[in-house]
Amino acid sequence: MPNKGRIQVPKRSKGQRVYSNPRILESSNPKVVAIIPARYNSTRLPGKPLLDILGKPMIQHVWEKTKAVGKVNKVIVATDNEKIYNAVERFGGEAIMTSKSHITGTDRIAEVVKSLSSGIDIIVNIQGDEPTIEPDMVDQVISVLSNDSRASIGTLCKMIEDVNEIMDPNIVKVVFDKEGFALYFSRLPIPFYRNGEKETKGNIHYKHLGIYSYRREALLSLSSTKPTPLEIAEKLEQLRAIENGMRIKVGLTVKDTIGVDTNEDLERVIKYMSNRGA
Repeated sequence: MPNKGRIQVPKRSKGQRVYSNPRILESSNPKVVAIIPARYNSTRLPGKPLLDILGKPMIQHVWEKTKAVGKVNKVIVATDNEKIYNAVERFGGEAIMTSKSHITGTDRIAEVVKSLSSGIDIIVNIQGDEPTIEPDMVDQVISVLSNDSRASIGTLCKMIEDVNEIMDPNIVKVVFDKEGFALYFSRLPIPFYRNGEKETKGNIHYKHLGIYSYRREALLSLSSTKPTPLEIAEKLEQLRAIENGMRIKVGLTVKDTIGVDTNEDLERVIKYMSNRGA
């Protein structure tokens, strides 16, 4: 029988760290709303939430995966475009129009949250351009946060197995303490091997996956603060949370997602999902 005071993580590889959560929240059934920010005017791939993947718009795939999560009470698409709004309504989803002026997805989500009931406990931010996300990843990021009262934000990471990803600035790396709280996120290789070679056993490089769970007050607080120096330098909004003293709990997964930023990415996703029968 599993230990109830411990987050269950995938079977670890040699050298991979496992940590427990000693402080469990009293409420075992928090009210959870998942919000999918979907912006139309992407610089590299305009209108990408509506791009066709196996007969459905990309945003529908993300919505359906999220809707399949039992812990999620409501799924909302937050958009700045009527075409996306109408597409979501056509497939039976719920969408809310938001300002076109938002710079980040967090700000777009915060606008929606302010209009909802204050009874919401957890908000999940799921990227609208990652149609390969799996329901159990959404489930896990909710548990990461709800199972530890010390955390303000939850997120996921996976062990990096391809050395090229360690050096790729488009792959965000994360380091965390022995209890799973993020110490830093960076586009550079962290940790850095000073002597140019591994000095520890096992792999200690982890890729950050861009899915988040927030406590309501943490999300609204974060969206009301100005960008911070580290955030501006790395172009990573989660560093604003760390610089403002928020604790981000990181869960380990063996799964990955494919973000769609280019036509090449779209082709990869279509091939991947076609092979899986999605």
